[in-house]
Amino acid sequence: MITYEWSCRTVDVYPQNEDKTNVVYNVHWAVVGISEEADDESLPITAFANGTQLISVNPEVEFIPFDELTNEVVVGWTKDAMGEEQVKAIEDSIASQIAELENPTSVTMTIE
Repeated sequence: MITYEWSCRTVDVYPQNEDKTNVVYNVHWAVVGISEEADDESLPITAFANGTQLISVNPEVEFIPFDELTNEVVVGWTKDAMGEEQVKAIEDSIASQIAELENPTSVTMTIE
């Protein structure tokens, strides 16, 4: 099993947008996948993906002041903006990376 940890703590904001300040419009996201399996040093096997996601500025949605935002709220916005298929594709890519680390199909060796 793999646990996915989303971080959406870094954002781009409009300093002023109509009567609101620090309005989030772009999220810099990062996802770490952590496997239950351990490597040779008993550390969890992990893989990583990151990117950015534009967020719609919708005046009809209740505005949350910047100092009240949490990672969980922004992760929700980011996943909603991406859609289920893109979220699944990101997590599937991380799962594939972890599977390759757990059971490598190729390794690099040095001839002495």
